[in-house]
Amino acid sequence: MAEYFLRSFDSSLKVFSAGTFPSKNVHPIAIQVMSEIDIDLHDARPKNVDEFLTQSFDFVITVCDNAKETCPCFFGNVTHRLHIGFEDPAEYTGTEVQILNGFKKVRDEIRENFFSFYQQHLKQQ
Repeated sequence: MAEYFLRSFDSSLKVFSAGTFPSKNVHPIAIQVMSEIDIDLHDARPKNVDEFLTQSFDFVITVCDNAKETCPCFFGNVTHRLHIGFEDPAEYTGTEVQILNGFKKVRDEIRENFFSFYQQHLKQQ
């Protein structure tokens, strides 16, 4: 979700998203809650962070609460490393409504935090 929010703030940004243990497919509820705010994730695909370890980045941002501890070392040039943590909504349990509301809560937190990040670190560039 963070990748697509950043792209929605500024289409000129080069943004990549990957995980240490990516799912086979994007979670259908993530697709649903993002489509509710007119962001289409249908072309998104989970990627493994190993694909990017030798590339250079201005920012490497970990987002899952446990990713800060398990994120591998990047061997490319990384100017800034940040952690903006969120609960993993894919791990939520409960009724369908509770899980859906959990995804919406995390979606909104990601949007708010990454818009703030964009305003503070990227918009001026």
